[in-house]
Amino acid sequence: MTHSTTVLAVRRGSEVAIGADGQVTIGETVVKHDACKIRKLDSGKVLVGFAGSAADSFALLERFEGKLKEFKGNVPQAAVALAKEWRMDKVLRPLQSLLLVADRKDTFLLSGTGDVIEPTDGLVGIGSGGQYAAAAARALLEHTTLSAEEIVREALRITSRICIYTNAEIKVEVLK
Repeated sequence: MTHSTTVLAVRRGSEVAIGADGQVTIGETVVKHDACKIRKLDSGKVLVGFAGSAADSFALLERFEGKLKEFKGNVPQAAVALAKEWRMDKVLRPLQSLLLVADRKDTFLLSGTGDVIEPTDGLVGIGSGGQYAAAAARALLEHTTLSAEEIVREALRITSRICIYTNAEIKVEVLK
């Protein structure tokens, strides 16, 4: 389990949002409060969030961006290609990270074990607070009319009050 962050993706209607807290933890110590763990790729058409080792996450982020270019912005193909490479390449295999990727149509969770998981409801959380955030977001999605962005912000705020590895310095990126 990754003890360092919380990243959450929520899809509602034609809007998808990925958000993350800003805390960076080494062991039991907070070393940074305002890290940015989400990026826009492919001229702002694709969102990526990451949890795990920063160096590993950035290496995988660069590889995913390369796959997006190779497959001309096709997120499902790029996700599968990266997962295959990550799983099979002996240099990439030990990288400790999880990626959430989303475009206007699809959301995927990618891991080094070859996982390319598309959540049924477009909602998924990763990192130490990922399950808390997903539970809060699921309740908000079912019982409110909040937008995807508002749900991500509120779920991460709730998580920051529960998970010691998550803070309330929240950044969110949205595709509408």
